[in-house]
Amino acid sequence: MAEPHNDNGERQTGSDDVDALGFFKMGRGSKKTSEEMDSAPPGGQAGLDPYRYRMDYPCLGTCLIINNKNFHPSTQMGTRNGTDVDAAIAMKTFSQLGYKVKVANDQTVDKMHALIDSVSKEDHSSSASFVCVLLSHGDEGIVFGTDRPEKFDDFTKYFKGDRCKSLVGKPKLFFIQACRGTELDDGAMIETDSVDCHSEKLPVEADFLYAYSTAPGYYSWRNTSNGSWFMQSLCEMLQQHSKQMELMQIMTRVNRRVALSFESCSTLPGFSSKKQIPCIVSMLTKDFYFPS
Repeated sequence: MAEPHNDNGERQTGSDDVDALGFFKMGRGSKKTSEEMDSAPPGGQAGLDPYRYRMDYPCLGTCLIINNKNFHPSTQMGTRNGTDVDAAIAMKTFSQLGYKVKVANDQTVDKMHALIDSVSKEDHSSSASFVCVLLSHGDEGIVFGTDRPEKFDDFTKYFKGDRCKSLVGKPKLFFIQACRGTELDDGAMIETDSVDCHSEKLPVEADFLYAYSTAPGYYSWRNTSNGSWFMQSLCEMLQQHSKQMELMQIMTRVNRRVALSFESCSTLPGFSSKKQIPCIVSMLTKDFYFPS
């Protein structure tokens, strides 16, 4: 092998809903990149820790929140009641962390493309990272605009390393509250008992984190009064642990919170007493610590 180069248990009100495709459906060069200078611990000097993302930029970065609630009748998608709660808590949480938050409501696919493309073309040279929060209906590999579905990859492509040069070597975090299929999780009972800095070529897919609200193939639950299980848990864990823990540690606690603290309560036959587990897909190449 080649060597590398370098619980609350609080009762909820309202009913639980899913963000699904159909609710009733069954079935190159020598120029220096930011990576060369991207090896400092939070608040530290470049070169001290090659395993932590640099956080001492002038700005932590932009957080783009796309909140799709109302959908065109042709999509046969229901209104996503409770999503405004998610958008509000996400805006509050990421603002408190230090991000410049932008919120866009009820975006068509074309508007989503235009918005995401525009943000990707901004100069992120002074930013340490980028965050995107997508709140919508979905299916496996798909996120809905208000008018039609679109492949999720067609939105993230704008931030790949070959297109968004000012974010090369920097973390790009996507948090996706949307269904990924129509399977229901019944749950299961358990019995309790120093590297030199030099110029490198990076994969265009590097330094992404995709935090999905649910595992592939499954519904994602959203309480109509309190917001989605995932976004509630994500924002709560970020607020509690962002000053002490690395991001993947925080996300593990998000998984635990969703897995243990929630169970669906629905008026639809067969939709009650269901569980959910988020799915974290990481291509991060360093530890991510929010600045303290």
